[in-house]
Amino acid sequence: MDVLTSLIAPITLPLASFFAIPMLSSWSTSLNLLFFSLTWTTIAVTYSPLQLEFLAPLLLRTALYLIPSGLFLLFDLLLPSLAVQLKAQGEVALPAQQQGGTRKVRIVVAWSFFNVILAVALQAGIEWVVTDILKMRSLLLIKGSAWTLNHLPNPWSLFKHFIMGLLSRNLMMYYIHAHLLHSPAGGVLSTWHHQWHHSIRVPYSFVAAYDHPLCYLVLRAVPLYLPAIAMRMHILTYVLLLSLTSLEDLFVYSGYDVLPSTIMLRGMARRCDAHMMSEGKGNYGPLGVMDWAHGTSLGGDVVDDLRDEMDKHRVQERAGRAIDGAGEKANGIAGRLKGGKKKGGKRS
Repeated sequence: MDVLTSLIAPITLPLASFFAIPMLSSWSTSLNLLFFSLTWTTIAVTYSPLQLEFLAPLLLRTALYLIPSGLFLLFDLLLPSLAVQLKAQGEVALPAQQQGGTRKVRIVVAWSFFNVILAVALQAGIEWVVTDILKMRSLLLIKGSAWTLNHLPNPWSLFKHFIMGLLSRNLMMYYIHAHLLHSPAGGVLSTWHHQWHHSIRVPYSFVAAYDHPLCYLVLRAVPLYLPAIAMRMHILTYVLLLSLTSLEDLFVYSGYDVLPSTIMLRGMARRCDAHMMSEGKGNYGPLGVMDWAHGTSLGGDVVDDLRDEMDKHRVQERAGRAIDGAGEKANGIAGRLKGGKKKGGKRS
């Protein structure tokens, strides 16, 4: 428990600071970063790479994916009349209304928990073999030398590896999804993926992790972990990527039409719905860019989302200019009326 408690602050604090930066002053953000730096230094010195590489992903996946998915599911099951108002596909998107009913829901939840824990345990097992059996350095950069800055990643390296990790993940997920799990070349993996994952027609958050364990590892774990060890990312960079992808799974598969981001998450969620409801006829990549490039988009592509967003902002800008113009005209009329009264008083 002490280990989990001590890990919560350095992992969740940068995420909270990132979302709260527009609302915080610069000095409070600086204090948060200083606190984060000191806390991470203490943890990096206290715990082994194996402990950090197991507990940090497990904590994040639990806090940012499993627990919120459970809350979303309880909302769908206990308040269906309210939940259906928020579902993009209406009543058919309610988990209990789909084929198999609540029994199927229990199966999906159980296997989702198993797959998430399996991926974390496999990563820790690989780290254990490398560091304890083979006596090699850790696959992710966790401990720096005594002269490095508190064992924290260089800001440029963090940004570079974060972007490269996102791009690599999206490329790998597209080609694995399209040319392995939805292709005759995938053999038994393709069969398992259709029998498991695509037994659900309309997604809810737990469905993101519901698949045959081997298919889940190939599609969800490998595209994130393999680039990380290839670049030997700092574990904090990897943790940031894992946090982002956990939230992506949570919201994109939620089935809800009300999502935090209009331009990204809503489009991604809509394409995810189309992929599931078509039983995998398209929309193989998370962001939709690769589907647009390869012509495998269903129900609109990422370019349509960008165009709609820009059109919406133009409408808002035009409305704002019209309101400003009306206000200026009203002020001008009021000024002229006021001036006329003053002149009339002088003539009398």
